[in-house]
Amino acid sequence: MELIEQIVARAKADRQRIVLPEGTEERTLKAANQILTDGVADLILIGNPAEINELAIKWGLGNITKATIIDPENHPKKEQYAELLYQLRQKKGMTLEEARKKVLDPLYLGCLIIKAGDADGQLAGARNTTGDVLRPALQIIKTQPGISCVSGAMLMRTIAPECGENGIIVMGDVAVTPVPDAEQLAQITVCTAQTAKAVAGIEPRVAMLSFSSKGSARHEVVDKVTAALARVKEMAPELCVDGELQADAALVPSVGQSKAPGSPVAGRANVLVVPCLEVGNIGYKLVERLGHATAVGPILQGIARPVNDLSRGCSIEDIYKMVAITANQAIAAKETSQQ
Repeated sequence: MELIEQIVARAKADRQRIVLPEGTEERTLKAANQILTDGVADLILIGNPAEINELAIKWGLGNITKATIIDPENHPKKEQYAELLYQLRQKKGMTLEEARKKVLDPLYLGCLIIKAGDADGQLAGARNTTGDVLRPALQIIKTQPGISCVSGAMLMRTIAPECGENGIIVMGDVAVTPVPDAEQLAQITVCTAQTAKAVAGIEPRVAMLSFSSKGSARHEVVDKVTAALARVKEMAPELCVDGELQADAALVPSVGQSKAPGSPVAGRANVLVVPCLEVGNIGYKLVERLGHATAVGPILQGIARPVNDLSRGCSIEDIYKMVAITANQAIAAKETSQQ
């Protein structure tokens, strides 16, 4: 079974409630119809019910009626969510009247639905910027315990089965934090390992990458990686992680044995953590374009409950996949909170 098929199957087996705040956006509605048809998730669409139903008829989307549709202008919990937002933000100067205005914004409303326990995750970005998607998530849902840094991971399905986990590699951060310090890099490492387990379904073996392997070069950016590794071992002592490693030492057994003998990760890493966003963004795109890999994501991580951001150029298929991924993250978040 292919990676995406596995992700979809896990989502179907434990259906989560996913909010789609852009409920009148064409690609979102068409993807939602297929998700409901396939039973991948239970969906909450935010938007004017009459407009959503009219668009569903226009595009022949017969299963949109299976979704819960919430009108931000008029729904039973409108005042309850406004009160919740006021309680969360009053120390930042928000008044109740301002909170009542904010809950009319679908992106804020979606996060409040999650915070109130009425949904499990959210996906947006087909018509909104990353900043607009992230702002309410950080204000309302906030980051998970022990994490202050939001980051993004990419699932890479390569044509090199000898690398990673039968060709599957998870890479972070590729989306959010430009130049993480050692503490932030440690958090990115822990969160990317969590994503590998929750979404890719693999037991993470994490390589913290650099241009040096085990002291082969000296530089302050190498020192940052080694300091981050020490912090990771404090945060997640059970995690199989090592660094600093060059990319070939992380992925190729013979090179790993030569450059980092005795390492539990070298030559067999399935999770790669890069030292900065520049490396991550360039790196995954090179692998995707030159290596003909399939890249899925970015998957936002570090938020207490999953909120994912789409590219505004996304396809219907992209939205479908990301709903399934968000559902997998929601399943894992519930399991973690019960431990």
